Amino acid sequence: QVQLVESGGGLVQPGGSLRLSCAASGSAFSIYSMGWYRRAPGKQRELVAHITSSGSTHYADSVKGRFTISRDNAKNTAYLQMNSLKPEDTAVYYCNIGPSVSGTLRPFGSWGQGTQVAVFS
Repeated sequence: QVQLVESGGGLVQPGGSLRLSCAASGSAFSIYSMGWYRRAPGKQRELVAHITSSGSTHYADSVKGRFTISRDNAKNTAYLQMNSLKPEDTAVYYCNIGPSVSGTLRPFGSWGQGTQVAVFS
């Protein structure tokens, strides 16, 4: 089972930026897609961005143009650069790994603890 550890969250004001990191265990990192999810209070977990093994990226409409997902296969790490943050981005952010199917991700890793992002004045 792939283990995932997220980091980089924090408290920022609206318009600010954060960079999240996701470290994955195992040797299969480079052949699968990686995704960033978030769960806001009282809401379901949603996929906000994912990146395929070839580097193609996909974003939820709510973050398009503000968030950028990337990966470093040599470090088994995925990143989420978040700019122009809004209060509605407040959530616990998680990452996971899996194949891309029909434009989305089928995660199979063990969910980590996530990293909290809070955006407010």
